Amino acid sequence: MNKLLTFIAVTFLLGGTIAAPLPVNQPNKQTVRRLPNIVFILADDLGYGDLGSYGQKMIRTPNLDRMAAEGMRFTQFYAGAPVCAPSRAVLMTGKHGGHAFIRDNKEVQPEGQWPIPASEETIAELLKAQGYATGGFGKWGLGFIGSEGDPNKQGFDLFYGYNCQREAHNFYPHHLWRNDQKVMLAGNNRGVTGKQYSHDLIEAETLKFIRDHRDKPFFAYVPFTIPHLALQVPEDSLSEYAGKWDDPAYDGKNGYLPHPTPRAAYAAMVTRMDRGVGRIFSLLKELGLDDNTLVIFSSDNGGAFGTVTKDFDFLPGRMGGTDYVFFGSTGNSRAFKGSIYEGGIRVPFIARWPGKIKAGTVSNLPAVFYDVMPTLCEVAGAPAPKESDGISILPTLIGKAQRKHEFLYWDFGGYGGQQAVRQGNWKGLRRNLHKGNLRVELYNLAKDAGEQHDLAAKHPDIVKRLEKIMAEQHQPSATFPIKVLDQATK
Repeated sequence: MNKLLTFIAVTFLLGGTIAAPLPVNQPNKQTVRRLPNIVFILADDLGYGDLGSYGQKMIRTPNLDRMAAEGMRFTQFYAGAPVCAPSRAVLMTGKHGGHAFIRDNKEVQPEGQWPIPASEETIAELLKAQGYATGGFGKWGLGFIGSEGDPNKQGFDLFYGYNCQREAHNFYPHHLWRNDQKVMLAGNNRGVTGKQYSHDLIEAETLKFIRDHRDKPFFAYVPFTIPHLALQVPEDSLSEYAGKWDDPAYDGKNGYLPHPTPRAAYAAMVTRMDRGVGRIFSLLKELGLDDNTLVIFSSDNGGAFGTVTKDFDFLPGRMGGTDYVFFGSTGNSRAFKGSIYEGGIRVPFIARWPGKIKAGTVSNLPAVFYDVMPTLCEVAGAPAPKESDGISILPTLIGKAQRKHEFLYWDFGGYGGQQAVRQGNWKGLRRNLHKGNLRVELYNLAKDAGEQHDLAAKHPDIVKRLEKIMAEQHQPSATFPIKVLDQATK
């Protein structure tokens, strides 16, 4: 009975109809419409400006551009943090960085990252409880195999890909994981090239999961590893961009692997990922699931380090050979991955759901990764945890009145320690917290999207208001301490 009520509630919310109840023992020729499928695709280090629908002119992304044309594109959407693990933790658990368990990248040897505990509820656990088949395909980074953070212990029926972020720095790895089983990849030796390109294997497993679960609601979480370094892509994709630009070789001295044509390689990687997105849409259409599937695409943080490093002078100027400045990967935003400035956290976000999301719409709603959990819960008819800091953006997606955040908040222990609040068009941020710095920089994003003019001295009242939010939203973490904030909170 509870499941029937859930189906009814979701169907009315989405503007659908439900068949009349059947008499007892009558053959079930009329049924309640099944819950929507959900596919969440997450790129790795893809900048806000790397897609054609967000202004990219040199890299071809036809499938994602078509997704935007057939759905909704957000212009003010944010990642949960400016690097991988904490951003994904915010996404999975619906808590901002001041409340989330994972607040920075933290290695666990020999293979994996610091695990989220069993006490944390994930999107996968909540959807699985609603009867969804749950699969994760790509990069996890939230707990090593066998730990409490193991994806199989966090709600995923099936996980295939890289458990460890560090292992994901090569696209021709020795092995990937299928649940707790190590899958050895013949012909690969973590070199410049190999026989089995990990992205293609992950894509194939994603398609198989969708095909295998066509007859019940499914949640496919697809955190692709492209375009994170190293620069590696099969020749059939690289040839599409060969000779298009002046393309000085990368010698590998600033990390990762060398590449003779790094600009062509980066563009080819993004286009190959786009091809995979297109194959997901083609399969959904083939299986007759297109109209009942919400597909979302985003990136875990901004593009990686470019040639401008004034915000983090301890970092190399062009990490791994990727030239984000050349491609305009972060648009007009300041800084890159690792930074709490817009270039490190503003990301593309596209949602497509035929018949529910109006085609070709653009939303300027400021929203963030911790909004994803309550959104997907509402789609699935599940209650979002009270501990979530998010607000469902389903009303925006389907054209209804939207409740808005009073503020957006980031709390990040990496790259010197950083903290930020956005309230309306005002954004306050702190850097170098591990050095004891508590000075707030203040920017008006409506007039200064590039965050070039610090207005803190002119608006002390606004600074004071944002400082109060910063103090209230930071909960101390023994695992990821920021002493200057933790002491102030006590």
